[in-house]
Amino acid sequence: MDKDEILSELLVAPFLPLVERIIAEATVVNDRILKIDHFLNHRIEPQLMQAMGEAMAGRLRPFHPELILTAEASGIAPALATAMALGCPMVYAKKYSPEVEAPALSRIVPSPTKGGATRLVVSARYLPIGTRVALVDDFLANGRTAVALAELVREAGASLVAAGFVVEKLFQNGRAGIEALGIPVAALAQVERLEHGQVIVRGVATMT
Repeated sequence: MDKDEILSELLVAPFLPLVERIIAEATVVNDRILKIDHFLNHRIEPQLMQAMGEAMAGRLRPFHPELILTAEASGIAPALATAMALGCPMVYAKKYSPEVEAPALSRIVPSPTKGGATRLVVSARYLPIGTRVALVDDFLANGRTAVALAELVREAGASLVAAGFVVEKLFQNGRAGIEALGIPVAALAQVERLEHGQVIVRGVATMT
């Protein structure tokens, strides 16, 4: 295994404190939807979030990011925890009150699961030209939000060096669009499938 292959494996090595919580506590809906709202993105446990931020920072640090970018609202907690561990600023693209200082950069992101579409907006002032940016979000599913954020970074003249996600749903293949842009992808837990109410996690399936 060469150096690049080793790095790729480290980027997706299971973060066991998170994986154990997912397997023991997640709610599975129709073998498609994974809900861990009670500790990740509605009710938040600060100690676990801090630990996940440190773990994500360790994966992103080799890419030397100078700024963390995410989307409102559920990406803010893991992105902030990661930014704190890296000692760099965090910016979030606004969804719910998309008024920002001009010049504004925006993308429309369709939502097949919720219906309709969402506008992501960020002020170009907070994505300075040449800045090394890492994307951090809670879930990677279809990848549309991540690709939209990557496009905003490119439009601003900054450089997206990596993307990290707390949970990646492998069965939705969202990473394909990100990797097509040449962006490395990190994940703390990769869910292979949801089966009969159980969560099958890559690398630790024997824990089920």
